[in-house]
Amino acid sequence: MIPRVHEMGNRTIGLLYYLYGPGTHEEHVDPHLVAAWDSLAPDPGRDPETTYADLQQLLDQPVEALPKRARPSEHVWHLSVRAAPEDPVLTDEQWGEIARRMVAATGIAPDGDTAGCRWAAVRHAEDHIHIIATVVREDGRQARLRQDGKRAQAEARRIEADYGLRKLNAGDGTAAQRPTSAERHKASRERRERTPREELRETVRRAVAGAESEGEFFDRLAASGLLVRRRIAPSGDLLGYTVALPDDRNGKGEPVFYSGSKLAPDLSLPRIRERWTSPTESAVENAEEQPPVGLRPVDTGPAGARRRAASAVWQAVLVVDQGDDTEVAAQLAAAGEVLDALAKTSAAHTRRQLADAAFAFERATRSHVRAVRGYDRALRQAARELAYGGPALGRGEEGATTAMVIDMIVFLVTAAAHWHSRRGHAQQAAAAREAATHLRAAYHQSAPYPLGVLHERGRHLALPVHRQQAATVRTAVPELAERVLGEAAWPALAATLADAQAAGHDPALLLAEAAGRRELDTADSIAEVLVWRLRRLADLPADATALPPAGARNTPLQQRPAHPTGNRSDQRRKAR
Repeated sequence: MIPRVHEMGNRTIGLLYYLYGPGTHEEHVDPHLVAAWDSLAPDPGRDPETTYADLQQLLDQPVEALPKRARPSEHVWHLSVRAAPEDPVLTDEQWGEIARRMVAATGIAPDGDTAGCRWAAVRHAEDHIHIIATVVREDGRQARLRQDGKRAQAEARRIEADYGLRKLNAGDGTAAQRPTSAERHKASRERRERTPREELRETVRRAVAGAESEGEFFDRLAASGLLVRRRIAPSGDLLGYTVALPDDRNGKGEPVFYSGSKLAPDLSLPRIRERWTSPTESAVENAEEQPPVGLRPVDTGPAGARRRAASAVWQAVLVVDQGDDTEVAAQLAAAGEVLDALAKTSAAHTRRQLADAAFAFERATRSHVRAVRGYDRALRQAARELAYGGPALGRGEEGATTAMVIDMIVFLVTAAAHWHSRRGHAQQAAAAREAATHLRAAYHQSAPYPLGVLHERGRHLALPVHRQQAATVRTAVPELAERVLGEAAWPALAATLADAQAAGHDPALLLAEAAGRRELDTADSIAEVLVWRLRRLADLPADATALPPAGARNTPLQQRPAHPTGNRSDQRRKAR
């Protein structure tokens, strides 16, 4: 059950005309009262002799009884209560009881208070009601409505339990502000897929992903095509900003501007500036060591950016599994930036699912656990490199590394869902699970081609090489061996193990390291997950089309010099 307190108004008759009218798209059917402050209240919907003005005058009577100077400038309170789509259709009597419980819980008409406010509940659809009230009580005082929205939510949870309705996730006050009914109706009229508020939030998030300064952030906003206004103090200091879509206009033809804080709590300018603050000493000590900004590997294209993002994401998974809450909160906030940057630069066949994943995961990036900046350095750098690496193609190394990084992000988002669930962050956990669903869909769009290439390489391995790699699996991961060897992706893993061996690695040690990094029980295909982990750990090309046949002898790949002190897996282990 979803209650929503709307903005206060000053025209009772105007709201009644809307509630009893046909609706913006003729969606209002049989408007009528289901409950009111008085059982004899007139109902314009069912009584042909009653007018809207009759009900309005009775509702406004306590307001009109006050001297004009004592009347509140806005006296019309409005609450809508909507059932979940899966809920059964409730009767008028049930909706009437729900209305009475809501006005009691919010302070409009507390139980046993004979001097409460006047109110009426109107039903014009099967799944929801609207409650209109005037906030001046019968005794002339104003109702105490502080935190009425939170109290309505708490009562909704009790109603769900009492009526056996679907139990929705309780909010914690960290969610972005939802579009208003007017914004949704306007978007529908203009055939927009999302409301301007939601479009702006997505665009601003992409502009801030990986940005390192105010100047860069505002340059990106301008380049995105938004209208931008800066709020400047008399001293010349920048206090904030507002943004608008060029084609979103009000009745006067003026652009409709939104401040960053109205888009999301973490998009206000002060909260954005926190991302650019220097990390604390403790954060630097605990963060995974990364090369300084500007001293990164020379591969600045989309494939290189994705490969390095996969490494940063994997380190973040380990932090989410093992780090303290402030570290984890920082990683999740930065993970949102990586998703925004990846969606912005993705190929056409994965763009929609990645954008939906980023849109959903946005809710999982905020909770009452405050992020300590500094721990997120590697992920924010990854987001920056993705943004500046440019759009990726759907094939070749770029397409294959896209599948690799998506595979890693699925694990990070799944770990985020578990972390939120353990802390009772129901909405955030649900958002992370939704994001994971979109990411898996994007993975299934991006992975078939590069995995198909590896599958063919594996099918053409010489029989002795194939047996050797199967023995490697049984040695390195005996508890997983039979499942892995029976999966459809096993030939791709066999080819990857052969490629790693040809590159100078010990495949058994590398496989044990890849499998031991984190649990694999939640993976749809263990073999596929190990393919991407191995190719990242062994620095193998994600796209195998340019490589010589796996298991071949005397190839340039096999002639690559090994590290002087042993294979790369041994070096990493010694360094740790």
